[in-house]
Amino acid sequence: MDDHYCVLDEGVRTVSSKDTTTTPDNTPGKLPPDEPGDSSAALSALLRVLGAVERAGNRLPHPFWLFAILSAFLALISWGLATADVSAVDPAGGKTVAVRSLISVDGVRSMINDAITNYATFPPLGTILVVMLGVAVADRSGLLAAMLRAGVAKVPARWMTFALAFTAMVAHIASDAAYVALVPLGGLAFRAVGRSPLLGIVVAFVGVSAGYDASPLITPMDAVLSGLTTAAAHTVDPGYVVTPLSNYFFSLASSVVLAAVITFVTEKVLVKRVAALPPEPEEADAEATGKATGDVELALAPEERRGLRHATVALVIYLVLIVVAMIPTGSPLRGEGGSIVESPVLSGIAVVLGLLFALLGAVYGRAAGTVRGGRDIPDFMAQGMRDMAPILVLFFAISQFLAYFKWTGVGQVLAIRGADLLKDLGVTGPVAFLGIVVVCTVINLAMTSGSAMWALVAPVFVPMLMLLHIPPEATQAVYRIADSCTNAITPMSAYFVMALGFLQRYRRSAGIGTLASLTLPLSVAMLVAWTLLFYVWWALGIPLGPGAPVR
Repeated sequence: MDDHYCVLDEGVRTVSSKDTTTTPDNTPGKLPPDEPGDSSAALSALLRVLGAVERAGNRLPHPFWLFAILSAFLALISWGLATADVSAVDPAGGKTVAVRSLISVDGVRSMINDAITNYATFPPLGTILVVMLGVAVADRSGLLAAMLRAGVAKVPARWMTFALAFTAMVAHIASDAAYVALVPLGGLAFRAVGRSPLLGIVVAFVGVSAGYDASPLITPMDAVLSGLTTAAAHTVDPGYVVTPLSNYFFSLASSVVLAAVITFVTEKVLVKRVAALPPEPEEADAEATGKATGDVELALAPEERRGLRHATVALVIYLVLIVVAMIPTGSPLRGEGGSIVESPVLSGIAVVLGLLFALLGAVYGRAAGTVRGGRDIPDFMAQGMRDMAPILVLFFAISQFLAYFKWTGVGQVLAIRGADLLKDLGVTGPVAFLGIVVVCTVINLAMTSGSAMWALVAPVFVPMLMLLHIPPEATQAVYRIADSCTNAITPMSAYFVMALGFLQRYRRSAGIGTLASLTLPLSVAMLVAWTLLFYVWWALGIPLGPGAPVR
């Protein structure tokens, strides 16, 4: 899951795992207690583990300071290794790579002189900014919220679980704002078809959180991950480029598979779990009244439906124009030799997506009445850039750390030595993938920022596996699995607490154990199924995305 920032009705705020939470007894900073029905030995053990993770994670500094501290440690480590003349032979060119010390004349000069360049040329920076300019227009105009509501409105009861789960996969385009928009909507959607709103909240929450890195659409997270992967790959190959489309085929298939897994586990397990919960008077009253005002929120207003129709027409026209423009072999939208894979459309997908989101948001807004003039568009973009402030601050610290890692040669030496060790042990790609899944899944319990964790581990995993002839795109695809599935069970996630708050609207006695008992089966099933999907993908040799082989 990426860094926590979301758009609320009252504006934009930054959410951290240390946000104060108000419980039903109005005691700030305390999570509500578990209900008696959740006191089984297995669940109690799980909650003790999660509590320990929460306490340990709360001691971690903000990711900005974490990378600042890591940079200081790197300086000390590079000095020690350089003093010991540690080096490694690059198998690609036979060149000896020696560790250089940051605590030296050249090191200090590099840190000062290259600081601005390190930040300005940081691969994810420009990509995510361009994409978010367009996403901001789509978000502020109301297009994204209307899309999410349209995705579950008027869906038959028997298809509601899958529809909501798949809508959650689509909602990843809205980044963390998907939690705020879709989780309460899930409860309303399920109640509207006569099912328990508790199930709707859990399905929406797990779909957004545990499936965070899977989507049928290109999302801002794709831009962030691909940029960080590119930077890590440069340790071995300075010319290597990983695009936001590098995992698209796998991500698309994953979104369908995960929605199916959520549906199966919900219908076979969670329905019985919710049915076994003792009834509450408040819950019964809420069901009897139907909370009609809430149901109205699920339906689209006439102007919203008109806006979606116009946006759909604009989408078709946009895509047709691009396809038609790419038909001639000499088209400027094609790459050298008429290549489509290496075309500007794919290599510059951030620009294409940014323009698309801005166009659809503007067309929707004009039809729905949320965009009244041309001035609204740049205003929406400016508001979107304010939302990006926490990411931009974090990117500065990350960009410096990665630049130091590359300059010292520590990353390259570590990757070469690690690859040699794996070869000596006879470790193959599938075994290495499983190791990455296990390691990153555990880390994700405490560090829920997907970009921060990938920035931390990518400089080691990506080049190390590249030396084992495993493409960076494959390593990134494995990371997506580990970065997502435990989001729904970790107390370090601010949205775990938020989901619990929505759950308590329908069941006042719900506690951490209630939510954990509902999300844990889904989280484990998704982790197993998603990992198996990747191994099947790997075995069949299916490309992960356009021009992105899996092996």
